[in-house]
Amino acid sequence: MDSAEQAAGERRVKRLLVEPLQQRGLVKPAGMTRVEFDAMLDSLCAKLAYFTEVNLMALEEAMAGMASGKARDRFPIAQRILEEAVKIQPPADDASPLIRAVFAHSLGHDAIAQGWAPELLFELRKVRLWPNSYLILQCRERAEPHVRRLAHLVDQRAAGRGLSGDDEAFIRKREAAMEKCRWISSLGQMSEGAA
Repeated sequence: MDSAEQAAGERRVKRLLVEPLQQRGLVKPAGMTRVEFDAMLDSLCAKLAYFTEVNLMALEEAMAGMASGKARDRFPIAQRILEEAVKIQPPADDASPLIRAVFAHSLGHDAIAQGWAPELLFELRKVRLWPNSYLILQCRERAEPHVRRLAHLVDQRAAGRGLSGDDEAFIRKREAAMEKCRWISSLGQMSEGAA
């Protein structure tokens, strides 16, 4: 997402999520200053800029039902909105700063080099947390038969032996998944370079 798309997305979030909630009468959460509330809304608009219009309208409806306070007239906090947002429209791999950062990190480089990057990407989409040692081990174990099969099939092909359609499809799918991980890694490195 380039800066023009980001700015347009932020305006869309303000128009279809923030303003409708405020028009319903929702006000800043108790205990939060106006400056903190405005900063929360700005951050929320930036983080949800990837959302489509229809999904923003769905999120607005869901958030209206989650208003807080005794009178249920308080704007939900950003964390609550973001948790619900991921259920409605998870960010694409290229829109997630976490996924970009993991693949730009030495951990992501290792996953790509060793062939377990697709499993890492799958888990990151699911948990949306920096991988701990247990998750890394699970990814490696889950990838091991796929890495072995790919190496075997590539050797078979190099030796001139014919492969079945299923085997060829497996190679294409695995190579496409690895290429996607390399692409995400390059996006993360570009983001780091721009910072």
